[in-house]
Amino acid sequence: MLRAFWVAATAIVLLATTPALHAGDPWLTLDGDDGPGKGKHVVLVSGDEEYRSEEALPALAKILATRHGFKCTILFAIDPKDGTINPTVTNNIPGLVALKTADLMIIATRFRNLPDDQMKHVVDYVESGKPVIGMRTATHAFNLGGGSYKKYTWGSKEKGFEGGFGKQVLGETWVNHHGSHGKEGTRGIIAEGQKDNPILKGIEEGAIFGTTDVYTVSLPLAGDSKVLVLGQVTETLQPDSKPVTGKKNDPMMPVAWTKTYTGTAGKAARVFTTTMGASQDLQFEGTRRMLVNASYWAVGLEDKIPAKSNVELVGEFKPLPFKFGGHKKGVKPEDLVK
Repeated sequence: MLRAFWVAATAIVLLATTPALHAGDPWLTLDGDDGPGKGKHVVLVSGDEEYRSEEALPALAKILATRHGFKCTILFAIDPKDGTINPTVTNNIPGLVALKTADLMIIATRFRNLPDDQMKHVVDYVESGKPVIGMRTATHAFNLGGGSYKKYTWGSKEKGFEGGFGKQVLGETWVNHHGSHGKEGTRGIIAEGQKDNPILKGIEEGAIFGTTDVYTVSLPLAGDSKVLVLGQVTETLQPDSKPVTGKKNDPMMPVAWTKTYTGTAGKAARVFTTTMGASQDLQFEGTRRMLVNASYWAVGLEDKIPAKSNVELVGEFKPLPFKFGGHKKGVKPEDLVK
């Protein structure tokens, strides 16, 4: 009897998380179950060569849709030759038109050189004043060789938009690695005075962890940035690792913050940025909870954040190690639902 109940419950979960996939669509859409996020549309934009955003964002989307009711559309870097997910293709992310109906954009791209017809959807969204969440390499999301939106490039020198999308919208562009890449991890330490911040609700000290290293940021961060979490550099990639001694942790670099961005529409958008967020980072409950809570906050639902939001992974999640050329080859979006 009990076994039959769990079989039925599992079937319901699988049905709830089955994407709405139409033939030929190089993206995925999760319609979402019941929850506080019902009626809100989140578009998650992946596309980085190293940190497996093509794995991280589907995992996050499944949690948002199944556990919290958000409709989620997941976009990928697609190889136009064969339709496979290929993050080394830097100039093609089909489906960005979905941003027209989005209530939130979560972006985790790296050095993308998108054509104007795709980039326009990103720019229109950002300048409209709608909320943005940037993860890991989103600080250097674009490396545009030309076109109408070149100021969005990570190293922009345009007056009034120095540092491009990363600096102006998210609060920082690419600077450097602060921790030792691939050897030292990141433990999130709640910044002074932020324990009661809704984004950190239900997160115990030290529960935020990632195997990716801490990024360097230039202090102070841009605009009205408010630091929520500091990155303690750890000796190893294990969550129980000791912090390194010396200057790497004195002072610690911010790894999560909020700010606002006022675009051409004149509306101040809520922005959350974390320099964490590789697919392996999502193995840690505290890191997932921070991202889920941030999604609530970004769309103005901070009063609906549960005391301890459900961030249990949906389905099998075995993230690949972060490295260049490390993505699984030959995978199409439709394969992710088989």
